[in-house]
Amino acid sequence: MPIVIPKEIPAYNVLTQENIFVMPKKRAEMQDIRPIEIAIVNLMPTKVVTETQLMRLLGNSPLQVNITLIKTESYKGTNTAQTHMDKFYKSYQEIKDKYFDGMIITGAPVETLEYEDVKYWDELCEIMEFADRKVTSTIFICWGAQAALKYYFGIPKYELQSKLFGVYKNRAVVSYDLLLKGMNDRFSIPHSRYTTIDEGEVYKNEKLQVLAVGDECGISIAKSVDNRKFFFFGHSEYDRETLKNEYLRDLAKGMDVKKPANYFINEDIDNINMSWNSTGNLLFYNWLNYYVYQVTPYEFRQ
Repeated sequence: MPIVIPKEIPAYNVLTQENIFVMPKKRAEMQDIRPIEIAIVNLMPTKVVTETQLMRLLGNSPLQVNITLIKTESYKGTNTAQTHMDKFYKSYQEIKDKYFDGMIITGAPVETLEYEDVKYWDELCEIMEFADRKVTSTIFICWGAQAALKYYFGIPKYELQSKLFGVYKNRAVVSYDLLLKGMNDRFSIPHSRYTTIDEGEVYKNEKLQVLAVGDECGISIAKSVDNRKFFFFGHSEYDRETLKNEYLRDLAKGMDVKKPANYFINEDIDNINMSWNSTGNLLFYNWLNYYVYQVTPYEFRQ
């Protein structure tokens, strides 16, 4: 079954070329089924890249998935054309009376700021409160995961001595959690961040459960025990060249940045080992199937 997105959005052509089943809204409306409704709160500066990455993973399932892209009103980025934002994104005020099967809140390049200093922090808190009331299950990614732990559980973040940057091996620390179904004993997840959460507070919180950890990266995946909140501290949604592009961007800025760990083959920047592709697909497929589709009632308001 397809992911339902506007035919004019850049992701449509990209995903069609990759043989991912996409369908324009007009055709989808002719089908007599209730699609899964997923909201994406896209806080990344590279909106088009991020929305394409997430749509690619959400399209890898037998479910028909409707996507609603959400923007912040309290802060407007400058990296994406305003015409794109106006055409394809909705504000929180426009969707606040709706219900969603699932929501994804992305990371953002604001992790070294105090939460209260982020221009859209109050608006994001409003969205997270909305997710608690009107969304079956939510994935929070990278800074979004740190922000959610702060908002819901009061767990702080700390700045790392150096950027955690690369692809890191992880292992499951629970048996048979459905989010990790089909995963290998060891699996890779990209990370790109300057901060980390207080892991001790996560482990001792009875409302949280750690699912995957790495020796070098620490906790990569955790969830709330009611299965309504999933915290992805890495970027399993990243494309093959995302870390490379971040590395080259930072070099161009004159920053002192190391090559991403466990990523380039023989340190050759044109030879990339994409070792997390199956992991990303399984994580989002399992979340959609087991924690969204199978637990959301046909009528949202139930």
